[in-house]
Amino acid sequence: MPRRARQDWGVTQDPGDFHDALADGVAAAVRAAALAAVPFVGSGDRDAVDGAAVAAMRSALAGLAVDGRVVVGEGEKDEAPMLHLGERFGTGDGPAVDVAVDPVDGTSLAAAGLPGSMAILAVAPRGGFLDIGPAHYMAKLVSRVPGLEIDAPVREAIARIAEARGAPVSEVRVAVQDRPRNEAIAEAAEATGAQVERFVHGDVERCLRAARADGDLDLVIGIGGAPEGVLTAAAVRALGGWMQARLAPQSAGESERLAAAGVPLGHVVGLDELCAEPVAVFLTAVTPCDLGPGARLDAGRSWGIGSTEVFRG
Repeated sequence: MPRRARQDWGVTQDPGDFHDALADGVAAAVRAAALAAVPFVGSGDRDAVDGAAVAAMRSALAGLAVDGRVVVGEGEKDEAPMLHLGERFGTGDGPAVDVAVDPVDGTSLAAAGLPGSMAILAVAPRGGFLDIGPAHYMAKLVSRVPGLEIDAPVREAIARIAEARGAPVSEVRVAVQDRPRNEAIAEAAEATGAQVERFVHGDVERCLRAARADGDLDLVIGIGGAPEGVLTAAAVRALGGWMQARLAPQSAGESERLAAAGVPLGHVVGLDELCAEPVAVFLTAVTPCDLGPGARLDAGRSWGIGSTEVFRG
């Protein structure tokens, strides 16, 4: 897949530009969502942040010449404003596309005035994303080092990364979301002597840092949000990184909903199942975002990478 990035969007590798008007329209919708949320940064009102972004993005997507469908979205788990699953957008003319979207990833960060929140949307031809149904949680492993196994002990992944880098384990950088469900993983990583960054919010941001060839993280591992997992997969695919994942319901109710929807559990999936090619990913920072060297974005700055082939009819 041709990987192209707008240089003025904060990415320096693979210089080039999205010339396709539809790609520019999708990018504009993401930017509109972020800019609508910015006035509510630091307000303490999560719903105001989400609501402004959702309304702006929905309005901007409505006029695009596509037959668009939302297949992965945020909001239902937290009962927040959202673009709902199955929602259609566009004029109905033009290519049939699916999107995975979060009008504000890191809503709590934005509401608190903290860095790491962004508007993000991934777009692929119809059927291009894994159908996660009503899943809320997903175990995931993201790295630039290929061949790592999500179900292997984390010490093995860290050892392979150290070998690939030609560096001691003490220089391997691992990020784990700081939740009780991930405590054993974080402790096992710390026991190796690797540098472990525990974080509360900002899952997608860290996965981008791990997937980039020149990123400043080596591994993100643990259970986080399922919608974020699919968004992450699209970005990892576009960046040429490595990812494995598995749905990880955290309650009997979630397991029952997934079973009723016919979504298989316990199956490890890679990028080929998570997100097919071609794919394009667009994001705009709501608060400052650190995507790694050369891609540190202030609020309102945008980033995009992927293929214009997404929009071929």
